[in-house]
Amino acid sequence: MADDGKVDKGKGRLKEAAGDLTGDQDLKNEGKVDRASGTVKDKVGDAADKAKDVLDRD
Repeated sequence: MADDGKVDKGKGRLKEAAGDLTGDQDLKNEGKVDRASGTVKDKVGDAADKAKDVLDRD
């Protein structure tokens, strides 16, 4: 799941850069949404890993 977050962040950066270069504010905004989505996916993946570690200790 964390890899999905990294992919979304990278895709978002590319869209933001393309939006900057072309002056396309909608594309730039899509990039920001993709980056935010990637951050959330990373945090959820980290939390799931921590929960799994706690359960495995018991």
